[in-house]
Amino acid sequence: MDSSLSEILPLPGGPARIEWRRSARARRVSLRIDPRDGHVVVTLPPRAARTAGMALLMDHADWVSARLAALPGAVPFADGAEVPLHGIAHRIRHDAAARTVRVAAGEILVGGAAEFLARRVADFYRGEARRQLSLLALQKAELAALRPRRVSVKDTRSRWGSCAADRSLSFSWRLVMAPAFVQDYVAAHEVAHLRHMNHGPRFWALVGQLTPHTDTAVAWLRHEGPRLLRIG
Repeated sequence: MDSSLSEILPLPGGPARIEWRRSARARRVSLRIDPRDGHVVVTLPPRAARTAGMALLMDHADWVSARLAALPGAVPFADGAEVPLHGIAHRIRHDAAARTVRVAAGEILVGGAAEFLARRVADFYRGEARRQLSLLALQKAELAALRPRRVSVKDTRSRWGSCAADRSLSFSWRLVMAPAFVQDYVAAHEVAHLRHMNHGPRFWALVGQLTPHTDTAVAWLRHEGPRLLRIG
């Protein structure tokens, strides 16, 4: 059974939140930065001592501090915050009289009680992502004479999309913040996995048939993707 606990530890760049995870699937001690929440994750195999994880963390303390310092600033869903939608900056504005969330003139207008604004904006983004990414995936699948079992959106931390063995496709809802060409590429990438569950030449050839945006989208995600993970 997997388990976790977290604590604040001093590092060269200042205090950092460390999440300790013990995983039955882990074969070695590892560490990574969670770009969404801005903390360090140390994963231990079932029988590994916590001291092994601490040793790895201390050996890489300077690297960890540098990576944490390089993370984009967090942008919560709040009244007045500027957030992207389909690659275009929009300002969140609370409008107590509004009955729904709607987009108008570069603003995302959010009704209801102010304390529920963040949740309503998140629900709006998830709904928009579900609609747009499902449509794109089904269009790409039809072009390739393929059919996914289902399409869903999730709040993933390390992948923009995935294709499961049962032919289910899932996408990060944060993709709806990205420009249309990025969404187009990720949809094509995951649909191509319905035929090729690898990244071999035939896989990339099919991706190229489904979208012209591979190189530009990959570059965009490499440079701008971390910023999306810090929003909301």
